[in-house]
Amino acid sequence: MKNRKYIFVVGGVMSGVGKGITTSSIGALLKARGFNVTALKIDPYINVDAGTMNPTEHGEVFVLDDGDETDQDMGNYERFLNITLPRDNYMTTGRVYETVIHKERNLEYNGRCVEVVPHIPLEVIERVEKASQKAKSDITLVEIGGTVGEYQNILFLEAARMMKIKHPDDVIFVMVSYLPIPSKVGEMKTKPTQYAVRTLNGAGILPDVIIARSETFLDQKRKEKIAMFCNIPERYVISAPDTETIYEVPINFERDDLSRLILKKLGLPYKKTDLNEWYDLVDRIKNPKGKVSIGVVGKYFGTGDFVLSDAYISVLEAIKHAAYKCNLKPEINWINSEVFEREPKKISELSRYDGIIIPGGFGSRGIEGKIKAIQYLREQKIPFLGLCYGMQLAVVEYARNVLGFKDANTTEIDRNTKNPVIDIMPEQKKNLEDKNYGATMRLGAYPAILKKGTLAFSAYGKNKISERHRHRWEVNPGYIEKLEKAGLVFSGISPDRKLMEITELSKDKHPFFLGTQFHPELKSNPINSHPLFLEFVKACAKNKK
Repeated sequence: MKNRKYIFVVGGVMSGVGKGITTSSIGALLKARGFNVTALKIDPYINVDAGTMNPTEHGEVFVLDDGDETDQDMGNYERFLNITLPRDNYMTTGRVYETVIHKERNLEYNGRCVEVVPHIPLEVIERVEKASQKAKSDITLVEIGGTVGEYQNILFLEAARMMKIKHPDDVIFVMVSYLPIPSKVGEMKTKPTQYAVRTLNGAGILPDVIIARSETFLDQKRKEKIAMFCNIPERYVISAPDTETIYEVPINFERDDLSRLILKKLGLPYKKTDLNEWYDLVDRIKNPKGKVSIGVVGKYFGTGDFVLSDAYISVLEAIKHAAYKCNLKPEINWINSEVFEREPKKISELSRYDGIIIPGGFGSRGIEGKIKAIQYLREQKIPFLGLCYGMQLAVVEYARNVLGFKDANTTEIDRNTKNPVIDIMPEQKKNLEDKNYGATMRLGAYPAILKKGTLAFSAYGKNKISERHRHRWEVNPGYIEKLEKAGLVFSGISPDRKLMEITELSKDKHPFFLGTQFHPELKSNPINSHPLFLEFVKACAKNKK
């Protein structure tokens, strides 16, 4: 290829309607046509990374192999494109400003006055081009967070405008806009999208493609109106109705010939597309041979009067991937662990489910409820998968109720416990003392060695693995021997044998009881389900209620 190509994806009307899925789906289509594709996310927050953002407001923190804490859309890109992305592909307002200020302090601007414009947009452009070059991509997708018209992302739009001026044939813009259907009106309204496009025009940008999100398919009249008032050919208005599954979106886009239209805009040759894996996946999703009921016991669900599942999006998707692989329809329910603290008798409601997952988290809220849940699952032999904090609390529960250490705890909750079965990593103590919280946890991919003859070894089919971490506390080495003698198996350990990565109960004691110190959900995708989630779902299917 002569020049690298860039596709900027921006939002109109409102956020949360699918820019990330749109970006991922376009990437999947272009990859299916044989192009090398990468994707970037721009977050318009002052936070340097997503690690310090509130999960009930911003959603899940997605951790990359290299340890960067990023927006959940980076997870969508990895899942849809089946690639591993580096920290170069994620930026925030805070990260960009931090770099510009650092350069200014180092006199890298040769004494010039440093200004918001043009130096911030130029830094954004440099980062986009650097990520594209490192990935050796033919096409680079760049999602700009938020919606047009917001002060927070105007500088990123300016960077995109400058790139278009510099490379007019290599840059195009895709706007994702929502078309509401007010219940009292009963008609799909295009006016909000028209205003969004005019706002984008005010930033000096004309959209090349409009993705029209709505509850239903876009009719011909609405297409005509958008085309006329938004100054865009009708064929470049793409209908994007709500779907049963996000993995149907690439197929819906291709029905409107989206990838060919994009390639035409970019002046690229049309390569034959291969979407067989996607068609097979959607067929399995729409034609399941059974179903499986799984509960997720967490605490990051509530946001006002609404439920936000985005705090655990990778966990939920990993469950779906495994269920789809087994030709099962997953029925996933959220369970607030605090309920079991207020009303202990409700713990028996867990028996309704074929299996339970307790995901990661931080802090003391709802923890005793989770420990009660783990005890019930262990004693009632209901399949259990604990992730990060979920594994740590499983160790606490075992120490309390099997070893008899009734005050056993994690020092994250009780620093004065006499039995700190979970303790902070030595190198993390100073970080907490210095209040050095940002990007200082054990982050990113680390290797682990698996014990033969265990559930973990059977699932992976190999003795060495690499998984992504995000935590400060670990199993206390001083209690490992006691826990093992009491029947708890540490089936995955770090190569230096200091850190316990996986704990489980043998199959003669429990059909599936396993916890991981790492986050396996971060490496699952719809085509290749994560082996631990796959084995968990298989156990749930056998335990069918």
